[in-house]
Amino acid sequence: MKQYIVVALSSLLSAVLAVLIYRVFDEPQQVVIREPSSATYATLGYDPLSDVPLRTFLSSAPTNFTASAESVTSSVVNIKTIQSGNGFDFWGNNSYGSSSGSGVIVSPDGFVVTNNHVIDGGTKINVTLNDKREFEAELIGTDPSTDLALVKIDAKNLPHTKFGNSDSLRVGEWVLAVGNPFNLESTVTAGIVSAKGRSIDILEGQDRIESFIQTDAAVNPGNSGGALVNTNGELIGINTAIITRSGRYEGYSFAVPSNLVRKVIKDLRDYGIVQRGMLGVFIDNMTGERAKELGLKAIEGIYVTRVTPGSGADDAGLRKGDVIVGINGTKTKTVPEMQEQVGRYRPGNTLSVEYMRDGKKESAKVLLKNKSNNTTLIASNEEDWLKNLGIELQDLSDEDLERIGKHGVRVLSIYRGSKIERTNMEPGFIITKVGEKKIKNIKEFIETIKETEGKVMLEGFYEDYPGEYYYAFALDS
Repeated sequence: MKQYIVVALSSLLSAVLAVLIYRVFDEPQQVVIREPSSATYATLGYDPLSDVPLRTFLSSAPTNFTASAESVTSSVVNIKTIQSGNGFDFWGNNSYGSSSGSGVIVSPDGFVVTNNHVIDGGTKINVTLNDKREFEAELIGTDPSTDLALVKIDAKNLPHTKFGNSDSLRVGEWVLAVGNPFNLESTVTAGIVSAKGRSIDILEGQDRIESFIQTDAAVNPGNSGGALVNTNGELIGINTAIITRSGRYEGYSFAVPSNLVRKVIKDLRDYGIVQRGMLGVFIDNMTGERAKELGLKAIEGIYVTRVTPGSGADDAGLRKGDVIVGINGTKTKTVPEMQEQVGRYRPGNTLSVEYMRDGKKESAKVLLKNKSNNTTLIASNEEDWLKNLGIELQDLSDEDLERIGKHGVRVLSIYRGSKIERTNMEPGFIITKVGEKKIKNIKEFIETIKETEGKVMLEGFYEDYPGEYYYAFALDS
């Protein structure tokens, strides 16, 4: 019995000794347990290491873009326009041209948004879906000032891309550019947001709004009008332009922000034209010299150079020398940023405008008006009719009426090559009569001319020149 006890004790001591020796001479082994974990939202608070506020939402967290790409590609289409030529070729045949681009289906009943330059001048618009179905599209409306256009195809239950909030984009955030060029089906490229509120001076007209999202996602010819989406597959821009010397992509692409796109295409759908709300101020970017003169700490904001009499800004008390720093709680550091914010609203909407005056921040409620200095929404046929005539008009303000003592409409601008230009009329002319009938506003002007046949005589005056002036033109010329 003693022999067994001795053997057992000997074995136990040997085992303990072996364990002790192992722990002394062998380093401890680290065990890593890998388990799938779901994404979580950051909580309010501060990072204890950097004292930087943590974000309260996830943004472009995944770098696997497959889900986003799959959700968008089916709603990005190819658009081909046919332009009928005005002349004839060497063989006596009528000449034709064509252009191609992309578009994005934004509703299940067939509304498609694209760039104005993609369909400009086209007499026929063909849309090819991602599944190869082809449709002839109806042009709903265009807005050259933002380079956007809306067309519609006769189809139902279409895949479409939902709008996201372009204001929530951050520089450095991942985005995808999706196009459908040359019937190659969909092309998807990835990049990051390089900047916001960019103006690259490519659009024309006094009403132009250039507040582009700049990205480094590759956009090549044929991708114009395609979708810029975030990693959730939400539309946050319409790809519009690139800056290039070679004619190919060189790292700079630009998109119209989705919040502006949404407003423009809704106006085009509902009215056929964009209802442009005006603050009634002439503006310029801030400079270091101006900021120093005004005692401002930062060189940012929009300097008011002049206020239009009778405008919403005038009624709200804004004046020359004020510096606009915010619209509806959104900071406006540059002119493009302010134009984008104002461009989202219609005449009749009221905006909260923050501005600096005498070193103090103040605010005012500004009622937006249209070019005619009232809050009336203009119908597409009226706008087209005046444009065909070659004239842009404005109703007289109460201040104008008090100063002048007469009713009438003011000529803001005259289109080149139009009937009105051939009369030698100059901008600033105030029309008081059409024929023998006195007019008080634009509506009466249009109604009176529509009732006139043959030759039209316009009577009026210039504020800076004495006497009455008369201009005549033929309606059928």
